[in-house]
Amino acid sequence: MLPIVRRLIASLVTAAALALTVHLASLFAFSIANSFAPESLGQMNSYFLPASLLAFVIYFLFALVGALRLWYTALASGVVAGVVAPLVGSLVGAVAAGATITADIAAPLVGTLLTVNLVFLVTSVVATATLGRRVWAALEGPTGSPRTERFALVRPPSPNLADGVVTHIDRAAIDTDLADSQWDDYVAALADNGFTTVEVDAAPDLADSVFVEDAVVVFDGLAVIANPGHESRRGEIVAAEASVTALGLDIARIEAPGTLDGGDVLKVGPTVYVGRGGRTNAEGIRQLRAILSGRGYTVVAVPVSKVLHLKSAVTALPDGTVIGYPPLVDDPAVFDRFLAMPEEAGAHVVVLADDTVLMAASAPQSAALVESLGYRVVVVDISEFEKLEGCVTCLSVRVRP
Repeated sequence: MLPIVRRLIASLVTAAALALTVHLASLFAFSIANSFAPESLGQMNSYFLPASLLAFVIYFLFALVGALRLWYTALASGVVAGVVAPLVGSLVGAVAAGATITADIAAPLVGTLLTVNLVFLVTSVVATATLGRRVWAALEGPTGSPRTERFALVRPPSPNLADGVVTHIDRAAIDTDLADSQWDDYVAALADNGFTTVEVDAAPDLADSVFVEDAVVVFDGLAVIANPGHESRRGEIVAAEASVTALGLDIARIEAPGTLDGGDVLKVGPTVYVGRGGRTNAEGIRQLRAILSGRGYTVVAVPVSKVLHLKSAVTALPDGTVIGYPPLVDDPAVFDRFLAMPEEAGAHVVVLADDTVLMAASAPQSAALVESLGYRVVVVDISEFEKLEGCVTCLSVRVRP
């Protein structure tokens, strides 16, 4: 089925489910108030029908543009439908009853939102943020019918980016304006290469939150919510979890006393290498191994002592070859195939496609080497994030079909 056809069907079904839900909830509430009198039920059905039909149109439009993907945009959609539809419906009913449209009816009309239309409004808000999101995701989202859309979670830099934690390097001055510009270019590169970018809510008080990779790791339809090793970063997982939940992924969590940073997890086919170092502990690795048990993955623990995260030292090309900067790799023999890179930043690639990778501008020799292997290399400048031990993998979480 074509994606646009699937989205149309998903939007129509979701809108119908929501409109029917708010309509029946409103009728039920007033039936209780009127002791289920048949004549009352007929009157209220006629009263709410215009509002419910308009709400159907509003739900459909919001679903069609993807507003039901995230809980907060779904909530806003429910508010709009819950306010606009009953107001217009009540106005239509008043005009049909012979009322004249004047400024005097504005206040009573708005007042209906706290009286006769209150149940309609409340049900619309709650149902859209819960039922609506689930129905839409089941029919159109990643866990519904097969799709080709790829997502990339990204998170805007916080104003206090310069206060981010550094462990293995000396602190350097951060140009926050330049960092914002570099982040925009990074996100644009993902979009230009086929990823639908999803912004995790900004966190102005969490300096390291731009490094969204550390908050969550995705395995097919499963999102494992991390428990970051540095206490200052544990607040980052809340919004990240909300975003992957909105995408329809199943959720598992690393719980204390286990710690795990997403930057310590490198997936190479069915093998999951996990760095055991300063941020990820043995209990975190044990929990991840248990979570992935039965899913076809093998978890291999790897010592990390010279860099912040495993993926600060090594990543992998699309063909599964692990690449790294030898002075920073504890034990290259751990990996089945290892290719040495001439620069530290050359150890970091984001796989964009089977023939395309994203690399940092600070590793031109490494980029040339990767290109010589037959890959197309997309280059981005992330110098301000590298000053905080960041690399190209840290700034996004890719969700593939």
